[in-house]
Amino acid sequence: MERRGATELLDAAQGVLEPLGYEVLEASVSRKGRTPRLLVRIDRADEAVVTVDDVRIASEAFGLELDRLDPFEGRYDLEVESPGAARPLRTARHFARFHDLAVDVRTRDARFRAVVRSVDGDRVTFERDGERFGLDVADIQDARLAEWPDEPR
Repeated sequence: MERRGATELLDAAQGVLEPLGYEVLEASVSRKGRTPRLLVRIDRADEAVVTVDDVRIASEAFGLELDRLDPFEGRYDLEVESPGAARPLRTARHFARFHDLAVDVRTRDARFRAVVRSVDGDRVTFERDGERFGLDVADIQDARLAEWPDEPR
């Protein structure tokens, strides 16, 4: 049984990993049978490609913090990953970094796939079916890449 929620674990991951040069994109708790699974997706703050060494360093550092926090009763699995194809887009910078790529977006009222065309402040301009429209980042509940760039970004 969890003693801490996903929000607390996200905050803990950020507190440990951001000073090491990592951005924590998300932290979620699920179950594999009876065993809790904590998944943490990281990116590098310098926007370089996340390496196997980055994942190892982040896993070791956050694993030590989890030992201290003791967030679960009994055994749990910690998985630290690069964002990969399931990359969440949470900030204006994320959308700007992946401009001209298709993303799957969910707002309070709709779900859609569109191409990110531009970002101005916290407003993202999308294009779908030849029409452009804008949304504030704050109005986007979830967004993920729907295609992968040819070159790392």
